[in-house]
Amino acid sequence: MAPAAALAAQVLRGRWLMAYGSFLIMSAAGATYIFAIYSKDIKSTLGYTQEQLNTVGFFKDVGANVGIHAGLIAEITPPWVVLAVGAAMNLGGYLMLYLSVTGKVRPAPPLWLVCLYIAVGANSQAFANTGALVTCVKNFPASRGVMLGLLKGFVGLSGAIFTQLYLAIYGPGGGGNDTRPLILLVGWLPAAISVVFLGTIRIIRAPRSPAAARREYPAFCAFLYVSLGLAAFLMATIVLQKRFHFTRAEYVHCAAVVCTMLLLPFAVVLREEAALFNKNTPDLAQQESMADNPGPNRTAVSSKPATAGLGARLLAGVAALRSPARGEDYTILQALVSVDMLLLFTATVFGVGGTLTAIDNMGQIGESLGYPQRSVATFVSLISIWNYLGRVVAGFASEALLARHRVPRPLMLAGVLVLAVPGHLLVAFGVPGSLYVASVVIGFCFGAAMPLILATVSELFGIKYYSTLYNFCGTASPLGSYVLNVRVAGRMYDREAARQGAVAAVGGNKGLTCIGVRCYRESFLVIAAVTVASAVVTAALAWRTRPFYAGDIYARFKPPGTTDSSTGNNNAVAEDDDRVLVQPNKEQLRCPHP
Repeated sequence: MAPAAALAAQVLRGRWLMAYGSFLIMSAAGATYIFAIYSKDIKSTLGYTQEQLNTVGFFKDVGANVGIHAGLIAEITPPWVVLAVGAAMNLGGYLMLYLSVTGKVRPAPPLWLVCLYIAVGANSQAFANTGALVTCVKNFPASRGVMLGLLKGFVGLSGAIFTQLYLAIYGPGGGGNDTRPLILLVGWLPAAISVVFLGTIRIIRAPRSPAAARREYPAFCAFLYVSLGLAAFLMATIVLQKRFHFTRAEYVHCAAVVCTMLLLPFAVVLREEAALFNKNTPDLAQQESMADNPGPNRTAVSSKPATAGLGARLLAGVAALRSPARGEDYTILQALVSVDMLLLFTATVFGVGGTLTAIDNMGQIGESLGYPQRSVATFVSLISIWNYLGRVVAGFASEALLARHRVPRPLMLAGVLVLAVPGHLLVAFGVPGSLYVASVVIGFCFGAAMPLILATVSELFGIKYYSTLYNFCGTASPLGSYVLNVRVAGRMYDREAARQGAVAAVGGNKGLTCIGVRCYRESFLVIAAVTVASAVVTAALAWRTRPFYAGDIYARFKPPGTTDSSTGNNNAVAEDDDRVLVQPNKEQLRCPHP
């Protein structure tokens, strides 16, 4: 095979194209975060009260975060199956929601059916996360914090990306008040991207060369620089679009720049694969996929006879519930019944659930405080961009703090939850103009919490059953959203609207509309209080796990006699299931200048 053809084949089979495809899938997997933009049209078109709209939002969160079934499917099928199922669900769910909101379906569907549509569409996000994100963690196990930060960062940017594409493709005259076409966009675009990369996302053997493995962190830094440039452009575009009236052509130009910047990371893919090709051309075959016929996870085969009695079976059942050492591979049942998981799950329910409530209600919060519709779109874009920044900062900073100072990730999570409290208080007291600051704070904290939670799960409970455990933790935030959004914020909003007697007719339908600071004051004071409690719970988890994080959390991957990266200058190289894990030393955990 000619060298050029061999290099092209390696690029197509390599881990870096898989990572790039995952980034693009994640950049279109955050459609649930722009619910605040089009939720007003759902409310007015279908004649819902705020509590009914919040119920729709709750089922959206359930669909986006409850993915245990996706994790179980991923345990027995290759990633392309998971992505294909997710693409079909995304297209079907959002397309039916679009037809319902635009009146193409007569009579109008009942509330439960609308909830089903959005739950099915949003559940595709869980399949995309499982198919792409979990695969990346398994392909880059020694860089899981950084990888999670980048992947979740692109999810955070997706809201702002969708907004720019919507304004360019569907926005009448550069963007009007009709946001229903946005629902159609989030229906077909993520599905199309997933289909394009079906053959790319798979489990791939890491290169055996330690030098190649040590290139991972600088390569991720290059991805970071490109994504930071994209975030900066989106931020500047949002500011300019708020200050000036853009024509349709100008919106198209902005969207074209966004698409071009999304293609730039492909240059990093070519650079990394070319370096690997030049260093070790004879070993190209080592990057063949292992996941086309994955089979069940390998387990130890016992040499004991199968004739054990009832007592032995009972003892075996008790042993199955006994937790192994932190960092070892827990079974699903062992992880679910552990105290560490209970603390982490509780903190996620009320800590992340509170920020999710703020994000889902940002449209109604802005309306109640007198902000125009264009400002509401600005809030959503600000949340999206700072959501991204929170994710990449948490991913890279937590990895550096962990490697250099052994700071437990749960302690960093507690700090993020404390930081979210001022954002909730700004919403509660409704200081004029403060909603812009609140959007930034809440978006950053929501974004920063996710990679910290997901990395903590992989570190405490192992990566053998990470697909299922990752999705189990995802069920926590919709549970918190139901309690805080539907039962607290929605009811208090409707109660205050009824007290005001403000019944607004919009598009021939009637719905309760609340105006003023009191609409969300009490509910966000409650959210601020439970967020503080969540931070305390997370601090307790950090206290419990401090001995684990004080040691070398990658010790089980290393053979005896390997130098610990925290104490020596050599890189620690270890092999597990034919994968080479290189834990970078402190000096390598610095991004080179672009």
